[in-house]
Amino acid sequence: MIDLVEIHISSGAGGDGATGFRREKFVPRGGPDGGDGGRGGDVIFEADTGLTTLAHFRHRNFYRAENGKPGGSGKRHGGNGFNLRLKVPVGTEIQAEDGQAWDLDEAGKQVVVARGGDGGRGNARFSNSIRQAPNFAEHGLAGQELHLRLELKLLADVGLIGLPNAGKSTLLRAVSHAMPDVGDFPFTTLEPVLGVVDMGYDAFVMADLPGLIEGAHEGVGLGHQFLRHVERTRVLVHVLDASSATALEDYETVRREIELYDPSMAERPEIVALNKVDLPTARDNAVTLKSSFEGHEVIHLSGATTEGTRELTQSLLRLLHETAPKSDDSTEMPLPVLRPRGRDRLEVEQIGGVFVIRGERAEQDALKLGESGAEALDELQERLRRRGLEKVLRRAGARPGDRLRVGAVELEWHG
Repeated sequence: MIDLVEIHISSGAGGDGATGFRREKFVPRGGPDGGDGGRGGDVIFEADTGLTTLAHFRHRNFYRAENGKPGGSGKRHGGNGFNLRLKVPVGTEIQAEDGQAWDLDEAGKQVVVARGGDGGRGNARFSNSIRQAPNFAEHGLAGQELHLRLELKLLADVGLIGLPNAGKSTLLRAVSHAMPDVGDFPFTTLEPVLGVVDMGYDAFVMADLPGLIEGAHEGVGLGHQFLRHVERTRVLVHVLDASSATALEDYETVRREIELYDPSMAERPEIVALNKVDLPTARDNAVTLKSSFEGHEVIHLSGATTEGTRELTQSLLRLLHETAPKSDDSTEMPLPVLRPRGRDRLEVEQIGGVFVIRGERAEQDALKLGESGAEALDELQERLRRRGLEKVLRRAGARPGDRLRVGAVELEWHG
């Protein structure tokens, strides 16, 4: 089972605006007619119930959405790039290196992880009564690039936990139609296995989670590969080999690893299943062990003979109903809280005789206009002036004629 992958994604870049002029014979009022570039495609993740692993990401680690098309003459706008839609199993968590995170915990849920770059505007957009023949257009903005970690955490109602060879796989076979591997050696189950327990009038999903050993919270043995999937289960069944002389110590070992990994997981409802009571020694031990678990529901059972499995499934169904998320019957929709967006302020710093200007919109304008000629640089300086450039430059001690740098673009301040 592939439940952890790392991939690199990139949304599409915006298409460049066009610089064009209408020059048809006998057609008055020609002028600029360059169209806008199209917007780049987004990268969208969608939770799909038809998938159970992340194996389809195994042989490819870079995904890119389509770029926007450039504009054309005749005010023809470029087409938008197609969105890239990546499907993942329900229960997948997505984490980016910059700390952003998304949780696809519902079927059909979609999130836009990377938005496409804006398309550049064509020169027809910049024509006015004063500048009637602008000879420049904007470049499209690049898309977003992210390195992502995809982590699948199974969504199951009940999780079977316990040391290796406690009989979890045999128990899952006994109560469902799942067919996990069974053997008389440790670590028979190397990946989680899901089974549906059909009660006739109701049903729930049970997960056979790989056994763990001491130090699992630090990654020892199957370590985090096991504990990751416990996070999403609502009820735990702690399966113990009642024939073992160290059954009580085995229980404490597993509980300690869960608490060290995530203390909140240790607070979930738990049933202690004393397994293998079909063996004479185990049946005798089970009677003695039961008194050691005061405050817990303890069930004697045998996965091999199905003894006690009916009692276990009925108890689990009762616990699931008791811990079911409470639905909100309120029909009133909360009023949205509207807050003004923070103003993008210009900041100026003098570095080696050059005044470096910083600001999100200023740097975006520099990317759009930086390589489009002298007219474009004049337009860039005019946009900066409207955002208060003169005030912040004079405060920093700048004078007309000084060199300015915005992003990768250098220009002379007109004052």
